[in-house]
Amino acid sequence: MGLAGNLLFLLVSLIFCAVATADCSNGGCQLHDKCSSHGDCAAGLFCFSCSELFSDNTCVRSTVTNQFSLLNNSLPFNKYSFLTTHNSFAISGEPSHTGFPRLTTTCQEDSVTDQLRSGVRGLMLDAYDFKGDVWLCHSFDGKCFDFTAFGPAIDTFKEIEAFLSANPTEIVTLILEDYVRTPNALTKVFTDAGLMKYWFPVKSMPQNGQDWPLVSDMIAKNQRLLVFTSAKYKENSEGIAYQWNYMVENQYGDGGLQSGNCTARGESPPLNDMTKSLVLVNYFLSVPLNLPTCELNSKTLLSMLDTCHGAAGNRWANFVAVDFYKRSDGGGTFQAVDTMNGELLCGSRDVHECLPISP
Repeated sequence: MGLAGNLLFLLVSLIFCAVATADCSNGGCQLHDKCSSHGDCAAGLFCFSCSELFSDNTCVRSTVTNQFSLLNNSLPFNKYSFLTTHNSFAISGEPSHTGFPRLTTTCQEDSVTDQLRSGVRGLMLDAYDFKGDVWLCHSFDGKCFDFTAFGPAIDTFKEIEAFLSANPTEIVTLILEDYVRTPNALTKVFTDAGLMKYWFPVKSMPQNGQDWPLVSDMIAKNQRLLVFTSAKYKENSEGIAYQWNYMVENQYGDGGLQSGNCTARGESPPLNDMTKSLVLVNYFLSVPLNLPTCELNSKTLLSMLDTCHGAAGNRWANFVAVDFYKRSDGGGTFQAVDTMNGELLCGSRDVHECLPISP
């Protein structure tokens, strides 16, 4: 048998092995059951393996538990936790919009629309002046280049607007690494994308560690878009909240992965600064890689969230920021956020345990 024949035999054998060892099929497979296709898995799951080998595939989670639907939305915004994607726009396979090959890393695999549909409610975006407009770029030195650009910000903002329009009880938070220096350029893009009608105003944001408004009130007022910028002066000049006036954040990248150690990033107030009502925990590599990220999401994310809880003055993360958010060997980032909401809402390790017990 020639090389081509051997390769074909190997491929068929792998497929047969995957199918033959699957425990179930046709939507009947549950979490951790072996599977051979996405269609084998029940709703909210998909067929995946961290090792990306057919024979290792199991059903893993693909969506967040919506804590508002499961329980209620009657508590302050800071009493809930939200899955957040780091560099949400830096998507694998995104075609070049500059005509030049892109030479930068990617951090996600789904469109922003699909991220939101899967339950992501926090988006971390890097905004730059580029080509006379505002672009999203995964770049360096505060400048965007043809080879680091992903696309005009308005394209992503329009995806967010479409989601908010179609889901009138949902709230989305944008955390901007902001290199836009053109006056009012960001405000113009938000306006052109139709997002200002959802804007949560700075004047309504709490000071000195007070609780945020009730989620139900934010929804009733249609103030369902929170935007934070890293550019301090824009709070006064454009009415965009300066991030570290309202939240604390741990170290990002490899510096935030040290077991048993959770420290603030340089720009953030100390993690235990109780005058800031929101807590953001980063947990991703400096250089995003599929397999190591899958292992982080699967094995050590929860431990770091526990560590950061202590470092933040016994406060649980409101935003859990990760790369490749769907990659795990089971519950992954979705279970981590379920745990955060369980702790916040009823002191339990799973939000489902907060449901009242039927008599």
